[in-house]
This record gives sequence, C-alpha cells and structure tokens, in this order.
Amino acid sequence: MRKVKIKINGKAITADQGKSVLEVATKEGIDIPALCYHPDLPVKANCRLCLIEIKGKNGLHTACSTTIELGMELQTESPKINQARVTNLELIFAQHCEQCLDCVLFPNCKLLELSKKYGAQCQKFKDRKKNRPVYQFGPSIVFDSRKCIECRNCVDVCKKENIGFFEVEKKGDFHEIVPSKKPDKDCILCGQCITHCPVGAIEAVGEFEDIEKPLKHKGKTVVFQIAPSIRSSIGEDFDMPHGSVVTDQIVGAIKKLGVDYVFDVCVGADYTTTEEAKELKSRIENNTRQQSERAYEHKTERSENKGVLPMFTSCCPSWVKYVEFHHPELIPHLTTARSPHMMSGGVIKTYWAEKENIDPKNIYVVSIMPCTSKKYEITRKEFEFNGIKPVDYVMTTRELAYLLRIKGIDLKKVKPVPADNPIGDPSGAGVIYGASGGVMESALRSAHEMMTGKQLKKLEFKEVRGMRGFKTANIKIGNRKLKVAIANGIANAEKIIQQLKKDPNKYDYIEIMTCFGGCIGGGGQPIPVNDEIRKARAKALYSIDTKKKVRAAHRNPDLIKSYKEYFTNNKIIHHIFHSSFNSKKKTCIKRLL
Repeated sequence: MRKVKIKINGKAITADQGKSVLEVATKEGIDIPALCYHPDLPVKANCRLCLIEIKGKNGLHTACSTTIELGMELQTESPKINQARVTNLELIFAQHCEQCLDCVLFPNCKLLELSKKYGAQCQKFKDRKKNRPVYQFGPSIVFDSRKCIECRNCVDVCKKENIGFFEVEKKGDFHEIVPSKKPDKDCILCGQCITHCPVGAIEAVGEFEDIEKPLKHKGKTVVFQIAPSIRSSIGEDFDMPHGSVVTDQIVGAIKKLGVDYVFDVCVGADYTTTEEAKELKSRIENNTRQQSERAYEHKTERSENKGVLPMFTSCCPSWVKYVEFHHPELIPHLTTARSPHMMSGGVIKTYWAEKENIDPKNIYVVSIMPCTSKKYEITRKEFEFNGIKPVDYVMTTRELAYLLRIKGIDLKKVKPVPADNPIGDPSGAGVIYGASGGVMESALRSAHEMMTGKQLKKLEFKEVRGMRGFKTANIKIGNRKLKVAIANGIANAEKIIQQLKKDPNKYDYIEIMTCFGGCIGGGGQPIPVNDEIRKARAKALYSIDTKKKVRAAHRNPDLIKSYKEYFTNNKIIHHIFHSSFNSKKKTCIKRLL
C-alpha cells in the first residue's frame, strides 16, 4: 500500500493511502468519537459522530468513510464539528431509552461518555421509542428495541455469521430492527450482536436481574467452574491489559463471594479431548467411503455414525444449533463427546460427589462461560443423566465481572487462590480450547498417541492456530495424512459444508467455532472486542500451555485416576461423557414488553 503524507490537527503523519481517516487517526492515538463503526463490520457512517473537516472541501465528512489521499489536511475538533456532534448526540438519545444502571455497557458506556464530553442533553427530545417491544430469544438473548439507535451493527454481524436473523423493517416514516419471522431464519444465540452493539440494546438473559441467583441456594453445595478463555479476558473489566492471565485471582474472587468450591473447566476440556480423540480414532478405523457419501444423501441415521467422516466438533452450542436447524444431514458427523463444562459438570455430580459423600441433587453447579449460547445448552434434555442436569446455571464473563464489582471485589487486588482438586489442574491442551484451533490441536495431541502408540516430540500444531476465519492443514499421524479444517464464524463453516457436498471425503476432522477467534471472542466476553484484543487473549492461553508440565489431555493424572476409580466401563462413560443430537425447530421468540 502506497505511503502518503497528510496532516491531522496540524500534525504531520505518514499514512497508508486508501485507509480510512478513522483507522489512521486511531493508530496515531488521535481520538475521533464513533459509535456505529466496528472493525469487524462494513462501514455505514450512520451515527454521524466521527465528523471531520477537510481543507479545500466544503461541509463536514465522516472519518469512517473518508479515505486517505495525498496531501490531506484534516481537523477532528472545531466549534463547527463539536456543535454538529452535540446535535447528533441529542438526536441519538431521542431514540435510546436510557436505563444506565441496567446496561451491559455500564459503567463504560461510550454514548454516556460522549454526552458528558460535549455537553449534550440526554433528554432534550422525547424518547420516540418508549413503546417499542422487548424481545427474548430462547433462554439466552434479550433485545430491547427501545434502546436501539438503528446503527445496524446487529444486522451486519448476523449477516456476517450467515444467519440473517435481524432484519430492517419500515414502519411509517421510520425503520425498525426486528427479529425475522421467516421460518428459515433462526437465532443461534451466539451473542455476537451483543458484543457489536454500541449502546447496550442487546444483552444476555438475566445479565443483571438474576446476577445473585446462584448465591442464594442455601442448603446446597454451590460449585463454580471457570471456562478456559475467561482467564485471559475478564481482567479487561478491571482495567487490566488485554491478555492478562488471572486464573487464580478469579478463583480467589469467587471464594470471596462465599462459594464452596471452584473448579476449572479446562479439566473438563481434557475429558472432552480424550473422548473426542478416541472417537476420531474409532471413526477413522471404521470408515468406508460409502458411509461419508451416504450421510450427504440424507441416508445415514444417528445410530450409524460409527465410521462416518469427516467428524465435526460439537463443543460450540451455536454451531450445533445451526446444524440441527439448517443441516440435520450433518448430525451423524458431530462428535458425541460433550462440551467441556458439561463434561466437568457430570464429573462433579458423579465421581466428585461420591468421593465427598454429597447427594448430586444437593450440588448446584454454576459455569462461568464466555458464551451466551451456553445458557441454552444447559436446557437440553439430552445432557441429563438420571434426571440430573450436569450444570444448573450459566453466568457470562461480563456477569461475573459485574457481580464482583457490586460486591466491592476488585480483581486486581484479590489474593490468588488455586482451583480445587480433582478438577483444578488441567493440561496445557485443556487451556488452549479458548482459541480458534485449540480444540483441534488438543485432540490431535491425544489422537496421535492413541493411533500410533508414540508420544509426540513436538506438541504444537501451529498450522491450525490463528485468527483467520478458515484454515486447512494436512497432519501426518503415523502413515496417515489427516486432512483437517478449522473455521470460526458460521459463514466460513458454510463454505466447508458446500465443499463437502461436492467432495464428502475432502476432510477427516473439522473444528467449528461460531464466534470470531473462538471462545476468546465469545458473546459473553468483555466489550469492546476486535481482532487485536482477540489475539492478545489467545496469545495468553498459548503462553499458559507452554509452561504446563502436562500438555496432552489424556495424560492429565487426575483424569487418569478418575477413569481407574469411577469411569471404568463404556456404559458409564457413554452415560456421562457423550450425548446425541436431533433436528430442531425455530427458537421461541417471546415478547416481554
């Protein structure tokens, strides 16, 4: 890209021609206010706050949609610009019902911050949306259209995910964002709309109203378990640098809430990896070309999946939901191994409960997840055993941060405490589950030894790592080359599906994560988020892995011990560690107001 010289506020800058003014200014540390802009999404220039003046050109221009040209001289602040920003802010407030204390962005609301900076009056105009509806999508998402400023970020990110559930509907002189009524459009509850909404119009179910519910179960043993990715993300909500590793501080903070035990879902990831690697080995050994082809002809039943390839991961509930609604023909290809927190929830309510002599019905398990769709996953009847749910409640990363703040607990000042055993000391493979490619790499480490009988000398599979939305690799395991694919984002998953329709044998093993970058970019994670933040979170997880003594899931000593003591036969292993999937109907959309 050609370098050109420009001036911003009198400062000489060398910039890439063709980049937007907003991108260049941000890189140079020059603040230009913007609400609707997000680097993940197309530029729309809807909020009209990133206004600039260009020498030699009349009027005001939006920095997000203006590209750099040779010799440009720009102003980002002036009486004219600031007055226009005030007017635009006041008009935005006219279509945003303020509920600041009950907001996913509080206390870091950009809209509120800008109103204070420029002296805009929040209530200069009447709220024109006070009678708009509030919707709930399944057990996971709440969309309050009274707060919506119609920036259309939710529409764009939903389209980027290949879902298209949010639509723009014309009503009189105005437009309104609404959930789709079309029978072929369904919300997969991923929460990417939440992390891309600049004004908190979308949040997780119970994000504030039920925040203390898990602490009110007197007479029960309350157990919290923390997901792999939150150890490198939650610190952001306490003004810590992106990628700060705070595993033991999280445990210490949760104990301060009065919780009895805190376990690590990374150990659950070790169980998932072990079972998934065993299943991959079995499928490869039992596969015939005809089995894979039959699956794509809609002829393979759920019970016939023993040798069906490729095998898809199933630990992302939004991906599973997408398959069950849009591609039920792929159900036989989903691994039956449960997701990590459902694994560890099962271990807690069986193996651990027996060791501690606690009735499983008196254990209340709370999972701290980066994911809004996990709230849906725990409602699935397929995961219950003996009428018992492995996990009783899901709290997002943001919810835990909010709970700690209202209880006066500052994560930066908390004394580190290790997680409780025997579900507290994971392998390195369990930790990297939080990043795109991590599930694949974890399984390959174990599958290699299971298939060859030899330990890997080099444990890293760097070809499956990174933020790219679609990655492929050929992995040598013994005398076999395993063809693998990794996708984050459902649009990229759909590309793989279309490839497989043409060639069912193109891949052997496929990892799919709905959220960009994997769980480190999940819908329940701290806001804001972009690729640089995702990279920092992922890098931190890989750094933990390199420092671990045990880096292969199936070699976790606590896991090995549990298989010897409790999970001793295929019947109980299948009962607690595996599940099934079925085609599903459209998610229930409730109108709350």
